[in-house]
Amino acid sequence: MAAAFVPDGLWDVIEPLLPLPRPKPQGGRPRVPDRACLGGILFVLRSGIPWEMLPKELACGSGMTCWRRMRDWQESGIWQLIHFALLDWLCRFNQIGWSRAVVDSCSVRAVFGGCRRDRIQPTGPSWAANAIYRLRRSRGSSRHSTERSQS
Repeated sequence: MAAAFVPDGLWDVIEPLLPLPRPKPQGGRPRVPDRACLGGILFVLRSGIPWEMLPKELACGSGMTCWRRMRDWQESGIWQLIHFALLDWLCRFNQIGWSRAVVDSCSVRAVFGGCRRDRIQPTGPSWAANAIYRLRRSRGSSRHSTERSQS
């Protein structure tokens, strides 16, 4: 069932990037396959259900198993590798629409700080119309009317 969430072509790109599981000399419960865990992770992230509610019928392991695998892959930088590998794969087949790309300061770091900036000129008080002050004044607010009468 995990193959439905992770097609063969996608799995062929991702599988070489995943770390090999550590051997368990003490034995223990068999490890859930990485492809099944990836299927569970994708199902939870796409559907928005809580990890605990991951259906057992999907044969992806428990929600906690999938969550732990995702955490481990995140800590070891695997998700970033997968992201770059998929971008490269899509770019090779001209499947990226660069007309929809967005770059901001969180995505791209300005290594040298960009060009030298001029000093920001101080501004004087603004004499632009203030809508709140104008509204109070047109209503004849008691505060403003007492201030005017005292001066």
